[in-house]
Amino acid sequence: MIALDKDSWDEHVTQSQGWVLVDFWGPRCKPCLELTPHVEKLAEKYADYLKFCSLDTSKAMRLAIAQGVMSLPVIAFYHNGEKKDELTGNFSPEEIEQKIKEIIGS
Repeated sequence: MIALDKDSWDEHVTQSQGWVLVDFWGPRCKPCLELTPHVEKLAEKYADYLKFCSLDTSKAMRLAIAQGVMSLPVIAFYHNGEKKDELTGNFSPEEIEQKIKEIIGS
């Protein structure tokens, strides 16, 4: 997974071609920390289909707010730089994988 910050956001998300998954998380967000190992496993499994990135919102709060992230956790899906879908609040690793499968047509 690519760890994003405000300086690398455009390169890896806005200017990317194809699908990008962004895991918005925070170090004090327990559900976020519980999801991280599952998202990392999905990144290994679906690396050929999506770029996987993470953004620590505690270090890039303005960027997160600009992306409409008001609470955590959030998994957002971007296609060719545009946000197309997201999972927010209480969701499971299985729901993330289901959304990935929908996106890649599997």
